[in-house]
Amino acid sequence: MSTVSTTTDTPVIPRQTWLALAALLLGMGIALLDTTIVNVALPTIRTSLDASESMLSWIISGYALAFGLTLIPAGRLGDRIGHKWIYFSGVALFTIASLACGFAQSDLQLVIFRVLQGLAGGVFVPAVTAFIQLLFPGRTRGTAFAIMGAVIGVSSALGPIIGGLIIEAFGEENGWRLVFFVNLPVGIITCIAAAVLLPPRDKTLPRPAKGLDGFGIALVSAAFVALLVPLIQGQEEGWPLWTWLSLAGGVVLLAAFGAWEVHTARQGRMPLVPPTLFSHKSFTGGVILAMIYFAAFTSIFFTISLLWQSGLGYSALASGAVAIPFAVGSIISSSQSNRLALRLGRNVLILGTALVTVGLGWSWLILLLTEPADLTNWLFAVPLLLAGLGNGFFIAPNVQFIVATVDRQDAGSASAVISAIQRIGSAVGIAIIGSVLFGSLPGGQELATAAGRAAGFTDASAAAMGVSAAFAAVAFVLVFTLPRRVATPGPPAADRKTQSTPDRAAQEA
Repeated sequence: MSTVSTTTDTPVIPRQTWLALAALLLGMGIALLDTTIVNVALPTIRTSLDASESMLSWIISGYALAFGLTLIPAGRLGDRIGHKWIYFSGVALFTIASLACGFAQSDLQLVIFRVLQGLAGGVFVPAVTAFIQLLFPGRTRGTAFAIMGAVIGVSSALGPIIGGLIIEAFGEENGWRLVFFVNLPVGIITCIAAAVLLPPRDKTLPRPAKGLDGFGIALVSAAFVALLVPLIQGQEEGWPLWTWLSLAGGVVLLAAFGAWEVHTARQGRMPLVPPTLFSHKSFTGGVILAMIYFAAFTSIFFTISLLWQSGLGYSALASGAVAIPFAVGSIISSSQSNRLALRLGRNVLILGTALVTVGLGWSWLILLLTEPADLTNWLFAVPLLLAGLGNGFFIAPNVQFIVATVDRQDAGSASAVISAIQRIGSAVGIAIIGSVLFGSLPGGQELATAAGRAAGFTDASAAAMGVSAAFAAVAFVLVFTLPRRVATPGPPAADRKTQSTPDRAAQEA
């Protein structure tokens, strides 16, 4: 563990510690870049692999769901055996999975490898916040978390642009494969940097109790799969009886998971999700906020990419260019969000969700009222800039405010749950938006001509964007369930000798 000089009022952080942070954020950057970079490649994947509509949704949702479900157990495992090699192993597996995605020969293979990618991302991302918590004391911890928040916002926002540039440069047939191959050099560099720069586990820190609540993991995983499968497959298959039975089964499994967690806590064992968190009504509202907000914002690039390429016939680069105002807005606001959160308190989240709601609502009206032939990226420049500004204001501070709704000793568990819910929200959002978009498309004959495709995809995209805007509006209302202010700019600091980091470790955007 690196040492920190405290000979002055402001701690002096060693250079190696900042280099270690760079290695950590490099890994987090590629994990979050992959949540959006693939959106712009979906139309070319559809053509290259003859992928079905439901498989396109699974390519995005499978990654996000696997990512979310592994965050909490991976954080706890890292706290027991050390986060260094958990981080290294996760990045290595992510790199291998990216290679496999690039060589996929069918849509099913690609979905399987994307799920593996998501599992790997969920394994190593918790180590980022764990190391920040361990390596940075006092105010510098808030600075490190602010940098992390900016990386999260920028990585997610730049995904469609980078994806479009790659496909434009290397062609549609194989360009989508390079969207995955671009992770290889970054992953290798990150593994080397992690092995050299990250400190081993501090043996003076107490180990948490054994147990990963394997049955709880199985229950919640089965529940979300049971809910997602019909949401993604139902529209394509005409909503047969099994889809409704699966949805009902998912609800039952979620209830069983809740009962099991209560039972586990009463037995004195460590539950995956401490039931005491939900004794705070504001925390429950905050968790719903996290899920709905991420369902709203991660789905818009899915809609725009399919409309721009499959509907209007533009290139992947042109599709990525539509996202530039959103990316610019996110970069600008995320760099200032920590400072504004200190000054404005909860109002920064109100401002953020309001801007996202206005931006998505404006985009919906454009799609609803504009003829397909008149649609250009300039029409979306201002609304997506507003949405990007709002996204940057929301992403970095939102965990702090939700965590502030629970008792201080539960802060780590709370941040872990929120982070997992955010990823699950992304998966659910894509499932619902994909179902709405593809379900709103007209029959094959109407899509046979260029004009028919443009009209059909524009109408379907308007319906999908309307749902995203509605999600954003609900998120705006739910912000008012959060406390007006939080006490500190970063996650609650704890004494290093008593701090348990596995759940804090899962905190991210």
